[in-house]
Amino acid sequence: MKLKVFTDGWARWNPGISGIGVYITDENNNPVEKRYKWLGIKTNNQAEYLGALNWIQRAIELKAKEIELYMDSQLVVNQLSGIFKIKNQELAEIKLEIQKAINTWWWKISFYHIPREKNKEADRLSNIAMDKFPHPTISREGEGE
Repeated sequence: MKLKVFTDGWARWNPGISGIGVYITDENNNPVEKRYKWLGIKTNNQAEYLGALNWIQRAIELKAKEIELYMDSQLVVNQLSGIFKIKNQELAEIKLEIQKAINTWWWKISFYHIPREKNKEADRLSNIAMDKFPHPTISREGEGE
């Protein structure tokens, strides 16, 4: 099964209260899942990376055999794709965790940069996560915590 994973992460006040959101669809763009998670105090880039890590792991849990990861952070997409080097040690450690998840999974993953306006649902969900401060949980939209 191929899954399209639209993720966004950001922090208010950078660094500040941060959250991540994900909107997962199947290859025909049918909704599979919507989730969000409050992260605590992080930078924008940390939130973007943690969003990628969390939602790649979730797509693997959903038994994806192919993942297309869509993000509106061109920097993070280029770093995850190996086009740009990562200078920040903490971000490099998160990328290593992403790489470990991908390496144990053995299927195909592609990274895509998309404009912010094409990532509105993941952005909306990351805002919900930040608004739920201080509850560090992963929630499906509409479910209680």
